[in-house]
Amino acid sequence: MSTRIALVMHDPLGAAFQACARHVLGRRPDLTVFDIVPDADPADQAARILDWVRADGAQEPVLMLCDLYGATPFNIAVQARRQALENGYMVHLLTGTNACMVLKALTDQQENPESFSERVRQGALRGIVNAEPPCDC
Repeated sequence: MSTRIALVMHDPLGAAFQACARHVLGRRPDLTVFDIVPDADPADQAARILDWVRADGAQEPVLMLCDLYGATPFNIAVQARRQALENGYMVHLLTGTNACMVLKALTDQQENPESFSERVRQGALRGIVNAEPPCDC
């Protein structure tokens, strides 16, 4: 069982992450992008995401990646996730997405959705490095 991946982000960030993943992996990444424009109706966008979640049935878990905690795309994803969970779907949501996180999600599929979600989160943290050389003061 593989986890379906969605990017729910401020427009055009999701498409940019998708293009970056295509460049790095050398293939079209298997993910869906929901770039949220500034004047988007949150209820309509949540319904669109929920329709996507429902498309393959409850057998396929979903991982949604958002850019900023508390921002509009995150709130839309939370609303879609809440409705999906109420309908028996397995949906995980992570925020603070960076390129390492997207690439980890695309290359490290796990059987267990909970451990997969945590491994993706850890991948994001491992990609954050202070690369400044030490000071020889």
